[in-house]
Amino acid sequence: MEVGLFQPSVSEGAKTYPVINNNSVAFKSEDGETISLEDLKGKVIFINFWATWCMPCIAEMAAINKMNQHFKNDVNFVVLMVDADSDFKKSIKFMSRKKYDLKVFIPATEIPGVMFQHSLPTTLLINKKGQIVFKHEGAAAFNNRKFLEFVEKQLKE
Repeated sequence: MEVGLFQPSVSEGAKTYPVINNNSVAFKSEDGETISLEDLKGKVIFINFWATWCMPCIAEMAAINKMNQHFKNDVNFVVLMVDADSDFKKSIKFMSRKKYDLKVFIPATEIPGVMFQHSLPTTLLINKKGQIVFKHEGAAAFNNRKFLEFVEKQLKE
């Protein structure tokens, strides 16, 4: 299954989000490393909250992987695939089985409601200053030209 209908809307200045305390939001990787959003300041961060049982999440995964491949050589772009399964090992096996080059994380702290309100999938783009500049609930084709250009613009700022 792949997303073909829904395109993420990246209209400039259409929505502003409350500032989050980047020091208070952290994620843990499968190797036990904890990383906070503050640690990633100066980078553009793509965060996707997903689950293996969520069909819309699965539908957009190939597009996210393609987007990740597009930016793979840019050290200022980070993708955090945040497991909402509560089964970290299952999520890691899913990525491996599908041959996606996407690293899985789990929340290491409480996630603020401005970032995630338990709707799956939820995707955010955080700019180099640590501000949410894009939020989308539902599946989307994140490898489309407009979204890639939006990310490239964030990387240049």
